[in-house]
Amino acid sequence: MRSSSRWFRWLVPVVLLLSWLGVGATLGPYAGKLGEVATNDQAAFLPRSAESTRVLEERKAFERSESVPAIIVWQAPDSDSVTDAQQQDASHAVASLAGEAGVAGQPSPALRSSDGQALQAVVPLAPDLGDELPAALAEVRAAADSVPGLSAQIAGPAATQADLAGAFSGIDGLLLGVALGAVLLILLLVYRSLLLPLVIIISAVFALGLACAVVYALADRGLVRVDGQVQGILSILVIGAATDYALLLAARFREELAARGDRTAAALAAVQRSAGAITASAATVALGLLALLASDLTNNRALGPVGAIGIVCSVLATLTFLPAVLVLLGRTAFWPATPKPGDATEEGHRVWHRIAAVIDRSPRRVWASTTLIMLVLAAFSPALSSGGVPLDEIFVKDAPSVAAQKALSRHFPGGSGQPAVIIADAAGAADVQALASATDGVASVAPVTVSGRPGEGEPLTVDGRIRIDATLETAADSDTAKQTIAELRTRLHAVPEADAIVGGHTAQQYDTEQTAARDRTVIVPVVLGIILLILVLLLRSLLVPVLLVATVALNFLATLGVSALVFEHMLGFSGMDASVPLYGFVFLVALGVDYNIFLMSRVREESLVHGVREGVLRGLTTTGGVITSAGVVLAATFAALMVIPLAFLVQIAFIVAFGVLLDTLVVRSLLVPALVIDIGPRTWWPGILARGSRTAPVGARTTHDAKPEPRPKALDRND
Repeated sequence: MRSSSRWFRWLVPVVLLLSWLGVGATLGPYAGKLGEVATNDQAAFLPRSAESTRVLEERKAFERSESVPAIIVWQAPDSDSVTDAQQQDASHAVASLAGEAGVAGQPSPALRSSDGQALQAVVPLAPDLGDELPAALAEVRAAADSVPGLSAQIAGPAATQADLAGAFSGIDGLLLGVALGAVLLILLLVYRSLLLPLVIIISAVFALGLACAVVYALADRGLVRVDGQVQGILSILVIGAATDYALLLAARFREELAARGDRTAAALAAVQRSAGAITASAATVALGLLALLASDLTNNRALGPVGAIGIVCSVLATLTFLPAVLVLLGRTAFWPATPKPGDATEEGHRVWHRIAAVIDRSPRRVWASTTLIMLVLAAFSPALSSGGVPLDEIFVKDAPSVAAQKALSRHFPGGSGQPAVIIADAAGAADVQALASATDGVASVAPVTVSGRPGEGEPLTVDGRIRIDATLETAADSDTAKQTIAELRTRLHAVPEADAIVGGHTAQQYDTEQTAARDRTVIVPVVLGIILLILVLLLRSLLVPVLLVATVALNFLATLGVSALVFEHMLGFSGMDASVPLYGFVFLVALGVDYNIFLMSRVREESLVHGVREGVLRGLTTTGGVITSAGVVLAATFAALMVIPLAFLVQIAFIVAFGVLLDTLVVRSLLVPALVIDIGPRTWWPGILARGSRTAPVGARTTHDAKPEPRPKALDRND
């Protein structure tokens, strides 16, 4: 019987290990293949019910073929005027592109600017070029460069799409390499162990491979959507979460191994005692992400299930692969800092003893001062504008499409190349055109003719509807242009016989901002409610969960305040992407609660044996090192998003990285323990600890029970 038991104890870890090796070998490559089912077509991520989305559907009927415009802008040197011969050469150059691979129609002739110093022409490109887009743009550039005496640049949606694709190119290898490199370096420095960091990294990589394979299968069948942003966030989220959970389990295994000596019993005890905190933490993040399904923005809804899949895979790897490897390696996993019998009494690094002593001496002073600092930082949060990022700030580094758009705006109306698109009934066309022309901020108005382009001639009528393009005076992504869109809609909606709708690039940005604001009012309460419910179930208390949710919410506001200062004065951002506040809230609040769950679940366990005050101090000193390490690792992984030169991801990376560090070092280390000590047993109302019980339930124990341990002097006074 004993022999069979021994075989069973070794067989389970070996089977689990071999199973995960099979997962890594067969599914690991999907981490690099996810880009095959990703799309960076921004039009696919508009609000479902927005007016601009309706326009996008209706305008297809007015296009002979779907296309993405590339706008060529020629400039004369030294503010010279463009000659008639140069204008003719430019028109001939773009006309020669008709019928070329990737060109989806007849290019427009070259038009001269009002100052006479520039020309512009529109070349329609096929919308499904994918990886062939750069080659098609190279053909366009070659034709544009053939005009003597003028310098040519390419702007418009096609050029922007190519620059976005370039920003995301190599995302799989670069982002993964930077994130894993940062995690490995931190773990080596903190734990001074050679094998444990590698084991944790492998666990995270296996989790990522499994998650990417599941997401690939779902995206390939059209069940979820993936773009470059979602792809990048998935990699960072899985690596960060899997590493955090692994650190918590490995730390508990080390404690149990020192106390028990038997590696299998230690692994079972570590899983048993940490699984509740890990699964509760994962549930807050996964359910918080799934709350994004309530969003009307398609890219928000896309991130919800994809991120939740990543979290589930992270937990699965942590609770199966990691224990199996730890059983097989035993103390060797921590070499050369291997735990020795009797080390179970060590509560943590002496730094955490000192922090616990400071909190124990003056808990009210600690929580009051930290709360005041957080409130001061939070006071700057209203200065953070979420009205969108201007085109010239979308890319952190200089992008050719941005420089070309600036050149276009210098010589033509700011909205050139990205007009407001009005679709209305033909019966009210005259009134619509007149009202649009009279609207402040509109430079010119022209109906789309039978030629398929705006201009003179018979308007094109499709099913009794016409299309009118309104060129705006200011840049298409400016606040003034968005105000013009709102005014246009107000005026045109007042003409009932026209049934007019207004769309286009500026309208899409305006609708996205309005929808993002609506999403925040709906999703934020849902996420807070989910987190509160999970905390109540885990901690068996009502007051502690409320305190924890309030502290992480305060941490989020303080982080936004710091971000407002950093974005404007250090990074030079004049605004923030409309989706950033919601993404930042979901990640920061859900992940911030993780560390409080790790802390308070241990505090509750210790308090059942030693009382509330001493339970808080023991919980803090025991988990201080591992939670701080986990926070630093998670911050580093999210900071890796900054390697992608897009303002959206840089802003997300800073908010989450800084917020996690603030939460780990201030909220979890000082504010929460001080509050719980100051309030006392009432914090745990209505649970058993609220009655001041110091008697553990039958079978309860902690790793400190093996031997009495030394305590900080501040712990010597009575409860």
